[in-house]
Amino acid sequence: MNYNEATKILLEWYKHYGRHDLPWRQSRDPYRVYVSEVMLQQTQVERVLGYYQRFIERWPSLQALALAKEEEVLALWSGLGYYSRARNLLKSAQLCAATGLPRSYEELLRLPGIGRYTASAICAFAYDQPVVVIDTNIKRVLRRYFATTKDNGLWDLAKTILDTKHPREHNLALMDLGALVCTPTAPQCHECPLHPTCQGHEDPLAYSAPKPKAYEKLQLFLGLCIQDGRLALIPSTQRLYQGLLVLPPTTPDPTRYIATITHTYTRYRIKAHLYHTDPPREATWIPLNALDEAPISSLTKKAVAKFIQS
Repeated sequence: MNYNEATKILLEWYKHYGRHDLPWRQSRDPYRVYVSEVMLQQTQVERVLGYYQRFIERWPSLQALALAKEEEVLALWSGLGYYSRARNLLKSAQLCAATGLPRSYEELLRLPGIGRYTASAICAFAYDQPVVVIDTNIKRVLRRYFATTKDNGLWDLAKTILDTKHPREHNLALMDLGALVCTPTAPQCHECPLHPTCQGHEDPLAYSAPKPKAYEKLQLFLGLCIQDGRLALIPSTQRLYQGLLVLPPTTPDPTRYIATITHTYTRYRIKAHLYHTDPPREATWIPLNALDEAPISSLTKKAVAKFIQS
């Protein structure tokens, strides 16, 4: 069996088993493809589903998003993490509102926050251009398929099996194959349509052993002040949670201790110690019943929930 036959079998598998019901696959609109791909960066599909629906309902077009305020976008993004993605999405919308997203890979790369993968994904999934797309799932499939442990040259190898007549379906098929069959720790090789030509099928884990994620431990001492059903917050002055409203830092005081919570955010394992505090200067007061509409992190929401329970 040659590569052309293998890719035909792959497309047939995708036709029957692919994740066609994902909402962002119901449209070829470049804007919707762009939003979904940005949200899906380092974030699981299940987590993105609700955020994507709410985002598109709020800003159904590039032009609508361009008119949004940054705090509005960050508020809707709250809990999804990696907030620079939201800021770059807004900046790109403002830059492209008049002309729409570029069709050229090179022009897409000039937009804030768009790298090789996102530019390729927009070209393939929105414009059906014959380009290779490589995300984490596809990378794992390709490394096993070509029996290589090196990422250098992987894009060139991917081009040798690209179905240039059906680039959108081809790339989505590889993506779904990695998500559903060629999984990180338990690949189901007997169900894989590429099994007959896969060079690494005898020992697939040898080519893509998952590396444990390295986390940086971080301790925070945060003050909670709630008055008249409102929470006192301040603008973040740190890179962590940049652009968001956060709980003010405080000096530990055993007599004002509330509780300690743990939280994982990007590369950090956070242990946050919570204390009662006086209102900070120039505080922004957010009603407790409006926290879901405020530009705050899930850490802040978790801290408030802990305070209410205590």
